[in-house]
Amino acid sequence: MNSSKNGETTQRKHKLIEYANGPSLEEINGTVEVPKGQGFMKTLFAYSGPGALVAVGYMDPGNWSTSITGGQNFQYLLMSVILMSSLIAMLLQYMAAKLGIVSQMDLAQAIRARTSKGLGIVLWILTELAIMATDIAEVIGAAIALYLLFHIPLVIAVFITVFDVLVLLLLTKIGFRKIEAIVVCLILVILFVFVYQVALSNPDWGGVVRGLVPSAATFSTDHPVGGMTALSGSLGIIGATVMPHNLYLHSAISQTRKIDHNDEEDVARTVKFTAWDSNIQLTFAFFVNALLLIMGVAVFKTGAVKDPSFFGLFQALSDTSTLSNPLLIEVAKSGILSILFAVALLASGQNSTITGTLTGQVIMEGFVHMRMPLWIRRLITRLISVIPVLLCVLFTSGKTTIQEHAALNDLMNNSQVFLAFALPFSMLPLLMMTNSEVEMGKRFKNSLWVNVLGWVSVIGLTYLNMIGLPDQIQAFFGDNPTAGQVQLANLIAYVLIAGVLSLLAWTTYDLYRGNKRYAAKVQAHLEATED
Repeated sequence: MNSSKNGETTQRKHKLIEYANGPSLEEINGTVEVPKGQGFMKTLFAYSGPGALVAVGYMDPGNWSTSITGGQNFQYLLMSVILMSSLIAMLLQYMAAKLGIVSQMDLAQAIRARTSKGLGIVLWILTELAIMATDIAEVIGAAIALYLLFHIPLVIAVFITVFDVLVLLLLTKIGFRKIEAIVVCLILVILFVFVYQVALSNPDWGGVVRGLVPSAATFSTDHPVGGMTALSGSLGIIGATVMPHNLYLHSAISQTRKIDHNDEEDVARTVKFTAWDSNIQLTFAFFVNALLLIMGVAVFKTGAVKDPSFFGLFQALSDTSTLSNPLLIEVAKSGILSILFAVALLASGQNSTITGTLTGQVIMEGFVHMRMPLWIRRLITRLISVIPVLLCVLFTSGKTTIQEHAALNDLMNNSQVFLAFALPFSMLPLLMMTNSEVEMGKRFKNSLWVNVLGWVSVIGLTYLNMIGLPDQIQAFFGDNPTAGQVQLANLIAYVLIAGVLSLLAWTTYDLYRGNKRYAAKVQAHLEATED
């Protein structure tokens, strides 16, 4: 009997696609020991790591162009947008981690358990598209970094990014704690590069501090600079900062620590230290994004960077005519500024590779109960993401260098449109579930202030993403769309907005019904126990 079961298990392990309905990221779930009765710092260190994997999504290549261009065009005005986005991220990530720790389900599993099969498949496809959109930015960032550092032709560099699956294979063999350490080291590399470059530029720190206070001008549509208004610059930063897949990821990797769920104090301690870890790492992400914006203001002369793509920024960091002060100019002559920029870009892309793959596994298992080996999952996603990048490179190969660079930059920015669709479908369920006493219990249900701030964030971000959608669709038609193209873009945007709102209504209704059913089951179980 046992040998038969063992044979079945062995056979199942060799299948490429398996049925999966167990704990989230089962191979690493509850595998990291944490000390009991130790001091604050030692305990925090044991819980530190998942926050770094989450913070990576807030400083990936998609953030770079929006922050630097925002600084170039509007000086320090959009600093407040980076601050607000970071604070909203801290709130959402706290709720995501708490959901995973308390309910022992990641966000995808929790949504699927409370919704119909049809809606589960729709939300899975939507989230997969958002991950692929993020992956496009990673492909572009990594390929350009390889081109800039090693002069590898772009087509070949794009193909090389596919082989980061080998890096992933290696990482899966060394243990989750070491993966966390590698990610932290890469984050520190990125932070060091930008601290060094900003320190050399001697920015106006008074202007930086004043920029942290939002004003009416922050979301103004007047006085566009280079085709960008302050509102579109703000929406670009928000869209590149708050990523839907991070909420799924955090709800899963927050469960990697070993917890006694029968001990409420142990659960509360895990929630507390996981929140500390998340907020510390997201503070690092805030500083990276703030430094990127400050670079746009202080490192370069105002309006000097005509090409906001990674190519243009690399070139500008070695062009003494674009830099703002004598010390920067002297250092730039050695080429170190541009080399460090490309190194940080490569580190950012590799970090995002690790987290994007883990998130893909989480949503596939959670929504459709399917599992495949991580390296196959990564290979399929990367190959799909490579296609639009390759087509973009091939179609622009006969054009000027600036046109080729602009096309890649536009592709990266336009790919972020899917994030505007997917974000409400992770935020709304997260808020509803963490505010449910049935899911979280009386102790861990959202407090009043968390609930109020959560609803303000969800409604505010959804509204901003929706009003920015017409401009994002117009961007697909180039820098100078015709009147007909503008009308078509607006029509497409309004149809998509109607679709998003309808799907949100369906999701809300399904979650409400599912929660009622679950509450009735719990009540019936309690009554049966009392009898």
